[in-house]
Amino acid sequence: MTLMRIATWNVNSLKVRLGRLEEWLGYAQPDVICLQETKLADAAFPGMDMERLGYEWAHHGSGRWNGVAILSRVGIENVRTGFDDGHDDEPSEARVITADCGGVQVTSVYVPNGRSLDDEMYRMKLDWLDRLHDFIAGSSKAGDEVAVCGDFNVAPHDIDVYSPKAFAGSTHVSDDERKRVQRLLDWGMVDAFRSRWSQEKLYSWWDYRAGNFHKGFGMRIDHILLSKPLADNVSFALIDRNARKGQLPSDHAPLFVDVEAS
Repeated sequence: MTLMRIATWNVNSLKVRLGRLEEWLGYAQPDVICLQETKLADAAFPGMDMERLGYEWAHHGSGRWNGVAILSRVGIENVRTGFDDGHDDEPSEARVITADCGGVQVTSVYVPNGRSLDDEMYRMKLDWLDRLHDFIAGSSKAGDEVAVCGDFNVAPHDIDVYSPKAFAGSTHVSDDERKRVQRLLDWGMVDAFRSRWSQEKLYSWWDYRAGNFHKGFGMRIDHILLSKPLADNVSFALIDRNARKGQLPSDHAPLFVDVEAS
């Protein structure tokens, strides 16, 4: 068994946040990190900078919006983008990338926001989460070592938002979204952070507006879901709030878990 630190971070523009990412990689030392909202085309990804820091990488991006990546110090093979399910939205959406890293199938996801419950984008979000489930179930078995990491834009439980009343009738907390995440858990995934921490007021995203970070008005919408063989060996988990502070922070904080992987 080898200790592996697996991380995820919605950087909200890698062009703007490259220095913050390099700083965090320097002190957090993840073995694998999934990135979301790089907002870069593949040709603009700072691959040489990542290699200088010791990371192999794979990126899936189309330009100004979305964009996902995987960085790895334990090898990166068998890179796949999209769900490969016959839909034609993935080349432009750039919301999912998968690779094998140190024997673990790792998927970085940026789930659609959904906008509002009466918006067609909400239905798209539910369909996207269904496709994610089918992709994971079709590409692996529950007994495999699998990690699905990223910005899910779903707070799985009321404890994951600062005020359930404030979000009533909104996306991110609706029953249908939560059922889609639960479906992944029912298949065999485990919410790795919650497997270690059950307390309230543990969030990964805070709106830039109105000083919400300092007020503690956040949501836990970034997740690392691990298959049971990995989840059973999680020794530590942390949402690094310090990375949300300082100059030019992302509105998300990075999350990581330490796991003994075979």
